[in-house]
Amino acid sequence: MAKTAKKTTKKAISITAEDKLKALYQLQCVDSDIDNIRVVRGELPLEIQDLEDDITGLDTRMKKLKEELAVLDDSLSASRLKKRGSKALIKKYDKQIENIKNNREYESLSKEIEFQTLEVELCEKKEKEIKAKQLMKEEVILTTNEILKERNKELKVKNSELDEITKETEKEEKRLLRKSDKAQGVIEERLLNAYNRIRTNVRNGLAVVSVDRDACGGCFNKIPPQRQLDIKMHKKVIVCEHCGRILIDANMFE
Repeated sequence: MAKTAKKTTKKAISITAEDKLKALYQLQCVDSDIDNIRVVRGELPLEIQDLEDDITGLDTRMKKLKEELAVLDDSLSASRLKKRGSKALIKKYDKQIENIKNNREYESLSKEIEFQTLEVELCEKKEKEIKAKQLMKEEVILTTNEILKERNKELKVKNSELDEITKETEKEEKRLLRKSDKAQGVIEERLLNAYNRIRTNVRNGLAVVSVDRDACGGCFNKIPPQRQLDIKMHKKVIVCEHCGRILIDANMFE
């Protein structure tokens, strides 16, 4: 175990600043190629995600509408049952009133008949309101279902487009990703973290740029002569004091 650690340390020491700069530049070239492949896919992944979110929302809405419709169905059934009960009582009281022998019983039954008649009218009014709500819910469900069908159809087309583009670029992307991993393998973690942080913070993803016409290849600010000389010496990793990008000598690979 100790021998392995010793070997690793020796390997780390043998990597010069120039080796690191070359590895960083190679990594940047590979990562830029990967970026270009992903640009070809455009906004499709984001569009697909938006469609999937939209479909999830519509599915949830459909479920809620159907639950509300079921509650209305139950309310309608309960109202109809109550109305049948009131009508049955009215029929019963009508038969009883035929055999009434005094005014007191007559008035009592008449009031019951009046009350149950009012209950029937209230039930009928409630049923009309429920039916109107049901009709409205059914129309919303129909409209939502049509939108859902369109979204699913659109998602299918977008996924098909993405699959086609992915198939065309997948092999090349995998090759470049392997190349990227290999380049990262010779770069120390601290420097690699800095590289990734810079790439995340700059718009074009360029963390490593060369000095071109005495200026930074990323932000185009002038680089002082002494700093240019240091960059050409390849003795240390130097960053642009304006944008933070890692600077390399354009003639390093000649």
